[in-house]
Amino acid sequence: MTAPLTALVRYQAALLARSYRWLPPLLVHAAFLAVGIQTGGPILDAYGYAAGGLLPVTVWLTRICVTNEPSAARSCVAAATGPGRAHLAALLAAAGAALLLALVGTAFVALLSDPHSTGHRVAVPVLPATVAGLCTALVCVVLGTAIGALCSRPVLLRPGWGVPTGLIAALLVLVLGASPANAALTGMITGSERGTVTVPWLPLAAALLLASGAAAVASALAGRRG
Repeated sequence: MTAPLTALVRYQAALLARSYRWLPPLLVHAAFLAVGIQTGGPILDAYGYAAGGLLPVTVWLTRICVTNEPSAARSCVAAATGPGRAHLAALLAAAGAALLLALVGTAFVALLSDPHSTGHRVAVPVLPATVAGLCTALVCVVLGTAIGALCSRPVLLRPGWGVPTGLIAALLVLVLGASPANAALTGMITGSERGTVTVPWLPLAAALLLASGAAAVASALAGRRG
């Protein structure tokens, strides 16, 4: 089971790379980092900012991946491997692409930011801060993949509904207090104010649980609706 799924993910990743549809979200994310990440800014604030920008970009990448395959090719792959597994591979390819952006953004923040608290009063250890920043980025990547899965086919069959629904859902996930993304980002902001580092393990676990459910729903519907 693992080998066919791995091959499907590589196939979906190759489709994404050759389509160049990844270029607009990449440029948007790069511009977001270039504008918001300032040299010498507090490191935890910068990690939170970079992670928050990943969420809508991941929604975008997920919608690209699940709609990137031509209809004839999608039907052939679904017939050969099962529509649910084929759809799951597209979601994993999107998550992998967003993870690459997260790694690059984390490195960018580490190079430019100052390892001190807000106001530069308290020193912040770089390695724990980087782990917390990467974990926060993973929370946003995982939730962005979940939103993209639920705001695309086969869950939403009308393409016109997908984009506004995905954008609204991404905004709500960022601002609602009960959201794992909001909890992780709030922890980064609070930690920056106090000069303490808290790795958001619990929000990451909650995000993985939610994303697993979203992927299961989307994959199951792929088998029923095609």
